[in-house]
Order: sequence, then structure tokens, then C-alpha cells
Amino acid sequence: MRLEARGLVLCGLAVAACGVGCVDRRIHITSDPSGAAVILNDAEVGVTPCEVNFTYFGTYDVRLHKAGYEPLVTKAKADAPFHEWPGVDLAAAAVPVTKRTRIDWHFTMTPEVVDDAGLLSRATELRGRAVEGMKAEKPENAQVKGE
Repeated sequence: MRLEARGLVLCGLAVAACGVGCVDRRIHITSDPSGAAVILNDAEVGVTPCEVNFTYFGTYDVRLHKAGYEPLVTKAKADAPFHEWPGVDLAAAAVPVTKRTRIDWHFTMTPEVVDDAGLLSRATELRGRAVEGMKAEKPENAQVKGE
């Protein structure tokens, strides 16, 4: 009976210890320039600078959008700190303190290049090729509007 009581006490202490430690996991996202909309794994999470709570470590799909800048589509990794490694995390959970993990990601966006003269030049060239193609396909005796 004494052995059973000791086992119950140890089991109770183990269960209580596992519930003592807490974790606070956040990803802090900044960008140059700031004010970019952030989408993580297809979920819009805010505008830079922003902080997001997360549950799982690993690789995330990241998209940033801001008017006047090229959209940024990339991946970013959230690596687990030592106290979150499997096995170590069980011992760390027994310590009655909140374990804080902050992952910092910074992204630099490229300004959007608007070449109005180049765009107009390409449009004029395309129009010319389209007109030449229409004339090549036109039968000898047919008339094109405006002639």
C-alpha cells in the first residue's frame, strides 16, 4: 500500500508540473518600408511592423504587399530555441515560469518600376504588328474600315 501511495503522489506531482510552465511564442515582422500588408500561410495577419502569436515552429509562406512596391513572396523559418527541443521541453515545462520565444523577421521590398515611355513604345510596336497581320490576312478585294 505504501508503494501505491508513493506512486500516486509522484504521478500527481508530474501532472501538476506539466501544467505549471507556460509558453509565449511570437513572430515580430518588420519591413523596409513599413506599412506593408503581411500574409502568413494564406492568412492576413496585419501591417508591418506587427507581432503575431504562433503555435508551430517551421517554415512559413510569407507575402508582403504595399502600393508602389513589387509584391514580395518568400518563405521564412521559425526555428525552435533550445528549451523547445523535444525532450528538453518536458523538463522546461516543469519550471514555473513563462518561456518567451520571439522570432524576428525583416523584409526589404523593391520599389515598383513604372516605365511609361517603354510601355507606350511596346504598345505602339504591338499595334503596328497587329495592323500588319490584319492586312496580310485581308483578301484582295475587301476593304478595311477607314480606308
